[in-house]
Amino acid sequence: MQAIEVTEPGGPEVLRPTEMERPAPVAGEVLIKTAAIGVNRADLLQRQGHYPPPPGASPLIGLECSGTIAALGPDVDGWAVGDACVALLAGGAYAEYVVAPAGQVVRPPESVDLITAGGLIEVAATVLANLDLVGLRAGERFLVHGGAGGIGSFAIQYAKALGAEVTATAGSPDKLDYCRSIGADHALSYRDDWPAATESITGGAGLDVILDNMGGSYLDDHVRLLATAGRLVVIGLQGGRKGTLDLGRLLTKRGQVHATSLRPRPVEEKTAICARVAERVWPMITDGRIRPAPQTTFPLAEAAAAHRLLESGDNLGKVLLLPQE
Repeated sequence: MQAIEVTEPGGPEVLRPTEMERPAPVAGEVLIKTAAIGVNRADLLQRQGHYPPPPGASPLIGLECSGTIAALGPDVDGWAVGDACVALLAGGAYAEYVVAPAGQVVRPPESVDLITAGGLIEVAATVLANLDLVGLRAGERFLVHGGAGGIGSFAIQYAKALGAEVTATAGSPDKLDYCRSIGADHALSYRDDWPAATESITGGAGLDVILDNMGGSYLDDHVRLLATAGRLVVIGLQGGRKGTLDLGRLLTKRGQVHATSLRPRPVEEKTAICARVAERVWPMITDGRIRPAPQTTFPLAEAAAAHRLLESGDNLGKVLLLPQE
């Protein structure tokens, strides 16, 4: 099979097409012939040498895919060869075939084609798991950064479906317009003074929930912007690993700070999350409450170009790799 290997830690140029032996499923696993492979920021970090796969996971990059079942390992029920599926992975997706624990494989939403489905499961699982964790409720004020990206565009729509008032940031007028078009009540440029604008929007009352992909550089602003009993959940470190945490302010607000990662969780936890996605989120896509983000596609062999686009910040929605037939 064709796959993409990382020849050494570095820039996109270290991603090279190669021929590898097709993996075989063991007990509790399925083999998937990939149709579309989601490209995520975690992939960029792994390519750079900063985010190694968990023990036992494939050394190949890639955390999600869509495709069809190609083979079943022992003790797998409920699937047949040829069934359409999407999979949440700990690694290995940058290939024509990938194995996955059967519990982390679900059928795609009704009426969604396999290419579009390739960019759904990772964002859905990330957003749902974290907003479940902090208990976002109807009527609360919610902020997400990068509202025109994969996570951001999904979070805007899911939070609106829960009945929250949504503020999103983005970096260009077109992206701000896109955020509004999918339901953001307020869209702010992160190139401007977005903390001051947020304070004005909330009338000083603050934000109930912040989904944070920035980390250190925004930590002080985020804690300052929290409402009483507000919750900050950190899911990325694009702004660095370290920041200033005003514990006195956090204590006064009775605030909470969570930091979570999906990839290293045990199979049992990810199985439960995938089942919840299929039960809770897929109907929202089917009935139109959540629209899949726009996709930009590249052939699998052009993974380096896909990484360059995602690193540039110029993409809208999801970036996908498509294996050649």
